[in-house]
Amino acid sequence: MSTDTASVELVGEETAENVARAALLAALTGAFAYVSFPNPFSPAPVSLQVLGVFLAGILLGPIWGGVSMVLYLAAGAVGAPVFAGGSAGLAVLWVQPTSGYLWSYPLAAFAIGAIAHGGLRLRNPAERGLGRLVGAMVVGTVIIYAFGVVGFALVLDMTLEKAFLTAAVAFIPAEAFKMAAAVGVVRSDQIAAE
Repeated sequence: MSTDTASVELVGEETAENVARAALLAALTGAFAYVSFPNPFSPAPVSLQVLGVFLAGILLGPIWGGVSMVLYLAAGAVGAPVFAGGSAGLAVLWVQPTSGYLWSYPLAAFAIGAIAHGGLRLRNPAERGLGRLVGAMVVGTVIIYAFGVVGFALVLDMTLEKAFLTAAVAFIPAEAFKMAAAVGVVRSDQIAAE
């Protein structure tokens, strides 16, 4: 009887690669959380986490981009210091003014990926038009802001109007910068070739 197990494959190579990429983007989003500074118009800091969400959706597509952000939230929930300012734990996901933003990340990455790739199938994002990429990130930003505004209103007991001003409007200039950075990352091979 042969005991050759060389050909046994528990998980396909493509799945293993996608999990690795998702974990990498989750870790990158956690690293981006350390790049933050106070926002004079909001109690929430400006951080680069949303750039991680943009890149997850664009580079990994809707499914694996969403999975990446679920991994990110799970890592922070179990104690990895991957949220803004190096914070971690379940309390950050439930009782902080920024909790709404965090919960939006998987859905936003999924939406960004679906729009950028024109469906669930992964395509080369560098071949997509600039308008499609920016449009995808705008939709993702709207999702993030919607969750963030509701989170602010609930946790800080403020009106939706005031929450909208402090949880969304106060961050628009920073989001424009992050969108430009994401396009630069995605198009960097094209720029280098020219």
